[in-house]
Amino acid sequence: MQEVFNKYINYLEAEKGASPYTVRNYSNDLLGNRKRGTERGFFQFLRLKKISSLEEVDKRILRDYMSWLMDQGVVKPSIARKLSAIRSFYRYLMREGVISSNPLEKASSPKLDKRLPSFLTVGETVRLLEVPDLAKPQGQRDRALLELLYASGLRVSELVSLDLEQVNLNTNEIRVRGKGSKERMVLIGEPAAQALNTYLGRGRPELLGKKRSSAVFLNRYGGRLPARRVQKILGKYANAANIDKRVHPHLLRHTFATHLLDGGADLRVVQELLGHAQLSSTQIYTHVTQSQARKIYLSAHPMAQKKDNELENKE
Repeated sequence: MQEVFNKYINYLEAEKGASPYTVRNYSNDLLGNRKRGTERGFFQFLRLKKISSLEEVDKRILRDYMSWLMDQGVVKPSIARKLSAIRSFYRYLMREGVISSNPLEKASSPKLDKRLPSFLTVGETVRLLEVPDLAKPQGQRDRALLELLYASGLRVSELVSLDLEQVNLNTNEIRVRGKGSKERMVLIGEPAAQALNTYLGRGRPELLGKKRSSAVFLNRYGGRLPARRVQKILGKYANAANIDKRVHPHLLRHTFATHLLDGGADLRVVQELLGHAQLSSTQIYTHVTQSQARKIYLSAHPMAQKKDNELENKE
């Protein structure tokens, strides 16, 4: 199994152009976390059941695997992600002729509860952006990082992989390599451009020192800033800004999309800026804030307008 798995990972990287983040997640979902925590990987389950051949896997074993995960308290979205990784792996096995039939061909993922994505209000966003100390190089970096996440809707993997040659501050555009190595152009506003210009001109040279790096965002040692560090940075500033929400990079992506749509942006434009292959992925952001919903309702419903005017006259 290990030999086949290694070839599969090479296939993901070389032919599919999967990002390091995707490869890491698929590896963890199939192999399991070998360093710490409870064993929950698919291969770990197969060893537990003394299954030594991938041909032995059938629908019953897959159902047992899902039950095993649920018994350990694994949430539905995580189970669905693991099944997605197994599906991809078995499609590869069929493609290479390693197996003769695919047990996941008609297997369904657990039904997920539909939840509206969380996002920051405009006020919360402003408070978050104003926290970094611009007198320090790390503060200049963090301000540029926060501004860019909010202004562009970048995924954290796209943010930390940015190189200098991808950024054009003359046109306020950034060339991004997204999922599947697909390229797209994202736009940034003036506040983000100014924050980036300050960081690149002052903060980054101090962090870089005598080292060489093409990375836009650097850690204090002059190396490329890792995604996990970005998560910690956001958590620290969210606490300092007294934001009572779990603030993470993807929350700023939600915020970016929500604020654009609240401002009247076309869904197709938002889809392009987010780098979504399918419009359905963007449609989860079509919810509106309560204040925006009230404005739309009062401006669109004739009886609501009448009632609102009567209230104003009485006052």
